[in-house]
Amino acid sequence: MRRDVFQAIADPTRRDIIGLIAKKPMTPNAVAESFGVSRQAISKHIQILLECGLLGINPQGRERYYTVQPKKLAEVADWIDPFRKMWEDRFEKLDDIINTLKNEHHGNQK
Repeated sequence: MRRDVFQAIADPTRRDIIGLIAKKPMTPNAVAESFGVSRQAISKHIQILLECGLLGINPQGRERYYTVQPKKLAEVADWIDPFRKMWEDRFEKLDDIINTLKNEHHGNQK
């Protein structure tokens, strides 16, 4: 089953795994040791991240290192971007209103 990127990042543990591996590629054991849950639970989370393409595997000798796949994360950023712009516009309008009110208030105190 191919999973959706948004389904994968809905879980906070999976977001933490992505954040951890984004800093440096890690082995399955290293990832599991970073969390207070069983290795089996972490393996299930990693499997979901692999299925949706957020993580990749880079074999080095006998070890396997998980890596973050930035192109898949870009899908999330692309989806969020219009909302970010909308909120930035709203905050700018709010700043303008606050500054107008401050100026009117300071003008009345003279």
